[in-house]
Parts: sequence; structure tokens; C-alpha cells
Amino acid sequence: MSGRPSASRRTVMRGAAITPVAGLGLAACSAGGSGGGTPATPTAPVVLGAGSEISKGGAQLYQDQNVVVSRAEDGSLEAFSSICTHAGCAINKLQGTTLVCPCHGSEFDAGTGKVLRAPATVPLHGLPVQEKNGKIVAGPGA
Repeated sequence: MSGRPSASRRTVMRGAAITPVAGLGLAACSAGGSGGGTPATPTAPVVLGAGSEISKGGAQLYQDQNVVVSRAEDGSLEAFSSICTHAGCAINKLQGTTLVCPCHGSEFDAGTGKVLRAPATVPLHGLPVQEKNGKIVAGPGA
């Protein structure tokens, strides 16, 4: 036998009970989840707001749907998921037409989805978007 004391049954059982709880905590902080049980991006067409909310050359962030929509100078619309491609954080800040991720500072162009500042290296995921009856609609089937 070694000179070390062995773990008691109580110590082993306590460790076994804590392990799953710690795993749940890590899963809640992991990338890719939206945290609230809502999809990271629309899975069906979603009405975001009035078309008049976005001026030519401007952008609008729709945080509840994790979507950013921009309007080019020619009036055309572009939409992207506002989930950061670096760690899966929901982007909650739009400065002009630059999206800023709160987790690690990645920046994206709201008009193209391209990365402007690392650590992200992959552009934002594009979404179908159109204006119907004065409303902006984005997501699959839009």
C-alpha cells in the first residue's frame, strides 16, 4: 500500500455529483448557442421592421432575430446573421455600418459581412432578404 490515504466513499460520491453540474455550466458558456433557446438566425421568413428604418448607405441591427440588414446606395438590401463567426457570440453593437462583437472585439462590415478586425477570420453568414409591402423580411424563403 502507498503512504497516501484513500478517498472515502463520501468524497467519491460528492465528486460524481458535482461533475455533471460543472459540465452544464461549461455548456452554457460554450460557443454557438444563443443562450435563450431561440435559433441563432431565422429558420423561416421573419418580418424585421419597416423598410424606411434603413436609409441608403445605412444598416440596422435586429438583435432579437440576430440579423443585420444594410441598404446599398442603389437601394438594394443585404442581410447577415449577427452571430460572430469567431466564438458564436451574439453581436449587439452597430457603429455606423460596422458590427462590433462584445466577446473578443471582432468587427464586421454590415454591408458585405466581411471581417474588418480579427480574431474572426470568416465572414458573417448571408441571409435572403427582401422588402415586401414596405416591410423588411429576412430568412430562408424570404
